[in-house]
Amino acid sequence: MGEETTSEPLKHEDLAAVERLKSAFASLKAEMSKVIVGQSNVLEELLIAIFARGHCLLIGVPGLAKTLMIHTLADALNLTYNRVQFTPDLMPSDITGTEVIQEDKATGVRQFKFLRGPIFANIVLADEINRTPPKTQAALLESMQERQVTVGGERHRLPDPFFVLATQNPIEQEGTYPLPEAQLDRFMLNILVDYPDEAEEFEIVRLTTSNLKHTVTKVLAGTDILELQEIVRKVPVADHVTRYAVRLARATRRGQEDIPEFVRDYVSWGAGPRASQYLVLAAKARAVLYGRYYVSTEDIRAVAGPVLRHRIVTNFNAEAEGLRPDDIVARLIKHVPVDEREAEQSGKLPKIFKSANAG
Repeated sequence: MGEETTSEPLKHEDLAAVERLKSAFASLKAEMSKVIVGQSNVLEELLIAIFARGHCLLIGVPGLAKTLMIHTLADALNLTYNRVQFTPDLMPSDITGTEVIQEDKATGVRQFKFLRGPIFANIVLADEINRTPPKTQAALLESMQERQVTVGGERHRLPDPFFVLATQNPIEQEGTYPLPEAQLDRFMLNILVDYPDEAEEFEIVRLTTSNLKHTVTKVLAGTDILELQEIVRKVPVADHVTRYAVRLARATRRGQEDIPEFVRDYVSWGAGPRASQYLVLAAKARAVLYGRYYVSTEDIRAVAGPVLRHRIVTNFNAEAEGLRPDDIVARLIKHVPVDEREAEQSGKLPKIFKSANAG
């Protein structure tokens, strides 16, 4: 099997940037730990999305410092930050901004002027995004995909870098508006924020019940992030790693051949092509965060959960047996072979890849 790649090897200056990002990652974790106790996996996944130029959905019960974590991260990255509390009466113009009539006192001429909404920031926290109706949720779609908003027929570019980090409360579903699959698919990662362990909770209580205040040092600026985002895109990926990512995504789809039996039994809808793209991009960012100049299948496996969990729709059988999308992803990681040799030996090489390896 040849080690073809999908991009050119990194240049010398790019390698230096990778080392700088690895150092910045360590500094960010140290700065964040001054305010946030634990949650190292959450921080890593947030940074993966940021350096891969993606958006995140954070799922966790109240009181797990989701808002504080995002605000602290914005401070450490020296980025502008706005928080929008989503409510049932929130209107799209409350997010994007609106046009108002202003009169020039000198000339008496009246004209429309656009007043920017809170979406005009580098990091936008959409707090409890499922608390607002679909019309307002959809107002985020253009900004997330096109990185612009259109008001009164005029387009307004959003600042660069730009990230939407949305939160959801998984236990209160009464009076909520679940995000449709099309909008969920816009989020690169679905990050689970879990309870701290006992030692971490002890430290949280100790720190938050005293009068100590910690100042977070700025580690990176917006221009640094834009440069490092370009480096992530340049990281080469061997073809067998890309094929592994594609296999993982395709194995979630009931309509495909050679899918595992448990997918037929428990999955209604699987992940689309965007999942394959995000698996590779997230794996690239993870490799760079750890100071590596290449992507391995282990990187794909590490990001499979946050990339796939909100793109797999389980059926009644799964619900009856208590199976979640994460359980399906865990089974897929065990089932899907990591390279062609293993696939051929196990007889699990899908037909789509057999032709690619012929000759």
